[in-house]
Amino acid sequence: MILSSSEPFREFLASVRVRHRRGRAPRLRIWAAATTAALVVLVPGSAGPVVAGPVRAAAAPAARAAATITLDGNRLTVPQMRAVLRGTAGAVRLSDAAAGRMRDARAGALDALKAGQRVYGWNQALGPLKDHPLSDEEQRDFQRRILHSHAAGTGSELSAGVARLALVLRANAMARAHMGVRPEMVRRMLALVNAGVTPVMPSVGSLGTGDLQPMAAAGLVLTGEGATARLRGGQEKPAGDVLAEAGLPRTFELEAGEALPLISGSGVLTARYVAATYRAESFLDQFLGAFALFLEATRAEAGSLDARTHAERRIPAEEREAAKLRALTADSEWMTERGRKQFGETSARVQDAVSVRAAPHIAATLRQTLDEADTIITREANASTSNPLLFRSDGGGYEFVMGGNWDGAQIGHAIDTLNAQVTDVSVLSHELSGRLIASKWSYGLPDNLAAPPVGLNSGMVQVQTVGAALIPEMQTRAMPAGVLSRPEKFGQEDHNTMAMASVRNLDDNLVRAETVLAVQFLLAAQGIDLARPSMGPLHPAKATDALHQRFRQAVEVLGEDRWMTPDVRKANALVGAGALRPDGI
Repeated sequence: MILSSSEPFREFLASVRVRHRRGRAPRLRIWAAATTAALVVLVPGSAGPVVAGPVRAAAAPAARAAATITLDGNRLTVPQMRAVLRGTAGAVRLSDAAAGRMRDARAGALDALKAGQRVYGWNQALGPLKDHPLSDEEQRDFQRRILHSHAAGTGSELSAGVARLALVLRANAMARAHMGVRPEMVRRMLALVNAGVTPVMPSVGSLGTGDLQPMAAAGLVLTGEGATARLRGGQEKPAGDVLAEAGLPRTFELEAGEALPLISGSGVLTARYVAATYRAESFLDQFLGAFALFLEATRAEAGSLDARTHAERRIPAEEREAAKLRALTADSEWMTERGRKQFGETSARVQDAVSVRAAPHIAATLRQTLDEADTIITREANASTSNPLLFRSDGGGYEFVMGGNWDGAQIGHAIDTLNAQVTDVSVLSHELSGRLIASKWSYGLPDNLAAPPVGLNSGMVQVQTVGAALIPEMQTRAMPAGVLSRPEKFGQEDHNTMAMASVRNLDDNLVRAETVLAVQFLLAAQGIDLARPSMGPLHPAKATDALHQRFRQAVEVLGEDRWMTPDVRKANALVGAGALRPDGI
């Protein structure tokens, strides 16, 4: 399977499942053969394909039936969301019980309107025009006008996985039967998902106060009124043509009150958060591998991983991360007094630098945030995020309640926190790379990690500065956008979470983080190769040695100076595909 440079690796994962991996590698093509469990990276400028495996591959999708996902507004899980994101889920359907509740709520909504209730987005206009009433005759036409006026977004196209998941998330929220929409609308949304129709949704426009612009574009595709779509990742075409090609009716008419529930809420934001956490987990898993290689290359003190120390901090995630690192390095003969003496160290190390000793705590802080993200995502995906909402009234029947239940403050601030912690781990990764290229800081590795003759060979110092170039960009983009609210729309929407800016910053920083980590892998692997001739019969840990060998299947050890850009690209592709996660993590 060949993926173009614009296609994120999450589409690649539809064919080869790599646990907790997702990424993107600009200017690279990736081919995966599930039958050989190998990942082959084709890098411009290299002599040929590079086998980066082994990659844990699942059976080809055609060989097994994917599980159907049934939406009822209450039970959508993170694994199901990730399956929708990757394109590995089975059909998605609306439960019969939820459809019944939706029909009852719809009838109650229409009765409330007949009884004279004035309702935002139904018989009243939107935003600063909220006080303008709409007649019964205008309400249906108003729905199509909402979609046209709100579909004003711009920027890069959201990935097919995010667009697909956003539709499913919105459908699940509607299935809770508090928005007054018909079950037919949810079934139309799911028909698009099941047929492989993905709306072309722009990434810029939303302030985190609902997903107005991107979901309005999806609404135009849903109704066949305009905008563009793709069928199974194919060419972008007018929505009507794509719907017809997929065997779906070219048009679908919205009834009163159905446009606002589609666009008001957090479906796109939550879908992007799911995608980002998936990618961040892959980054963190692989950081542990790169750190283990660093520990071997520098013959580090194993005492900083002592279980007693981490138990005293009383942070469960920290204890788990330290345990993983102990498992990775448990049988290392290099990370011992004997190993350090064998290399030529003449005095006791006592203790390593802070970047080494505190790494389990720093990694655990990110891991805990990722664990918490699952709770936030699950809650958000099974909630009624819209305005207005419809409830049974105490006196019988239904009533509308206007509120702010679409606000994305919690999820936006969680994204900002995740971005800050991904950036912090990336800074740590860069600091470790800096230790590797300095003989004093690495306890005797050649300066610049240059092969003999050092001086004639300049080594890898300029590879290390690739990471240095990205760190300030990451730090700048880690500024929490959630504190940058500004009033808009005549002051009617006078507080905005800016959560879409937060998730764009996070996505961009994940791309940078993978490059910073790729640099660390390049340097740590080189350090191991330069240290090995001095280590005599002593061996590194089996797990780290296996990871080192896996890396060397793709990137050769540096002897005489050579063109380094292909090496950086290969390493970046491996990290982006999640191929450097140590066994057992």
